[in-house]
Amino acid sequence: MFWATKAVSTALGEAASDFSIHVMPPVVAVLCGFAAFVVALVIQLGRRRYTPWAYWLTVAMVGVFGTMAADVVHVAFGVPYPLSTLFYALVLAAVFVLWRRTEGTLSVHEVTTTRRELFYWAAVVATFAMGTALGDFTAYGLGLGYVASIALFAVLILVPAIGYRFWRWNAVFSFWFAYVVTRPLGASVADWLAKPEAVGGLGLGGGWVTLAFAAVMVVLVGLMYLPVSRRRLSDDLV
Repeated sequence: MFWATKAVSTALGEAASDFSIHVMPPVVAVLCGFAAFVVALVIQLGRRRYTPWAYWLTVAMVGVFGTMAADVVHVAFGVPYPLSTLFYALVLAAVFVLWRRTEGTLSVHEVTTTRRELFYWAAVVATFAMGTALGDFTAYGLGLGYVASIALFAVLILVPAIGYRFWRWNAVFSFWFAYVVTRPLGASVADWLAKPEAVGGLGLGGGWVTLAFAAVMVVLVGLMYLPVSRRRLSDDLV
């Protein structure tokens, strides 16, 4: 359920970001994306425990803002996709190094303090930005297009799953490996659905794709409450 929702959130972030910059001035869109991310993060940080709607709202807003961050570096400053991918990879590495040295662990199961959670969200933003740049690099820079990019990242995301399941790879490494790859995978799917047929997409439009993925994400997050509700009901009956 986690990985399905994560993949949908990445596609939602890509579609929403692309749609917003076409219906409003890019600067305004970026500022709105940043403001929405900050509001969602404040709500999330105010929770003492995992609350599905608050957590996934923040992830979705990171998806929108992270996409914009990667696009601004490429479009506004003219940085090539390989360099922007490398830049955000270095940013992510720096976050991990500082997080590890400060807290002694990168495990998401050990995010039990506000400082650790801030490190976590910094890493999440960096993974979204890096994944966005990487997906654009394969689709445009390498000329693979959307369908081939989807196939590539679908195969890549199996690597940590197989490594963890059969070869006993480190759990933390496997988690973050998969977490990074979900971004270009979801973004490639969103682009394939939304972009015009002239550039290899299906031409459904960013607005409709955004609404579709938002609806799917709402359903998935809603389903996460079912086990909690059942446990509470069982406790009440006992």
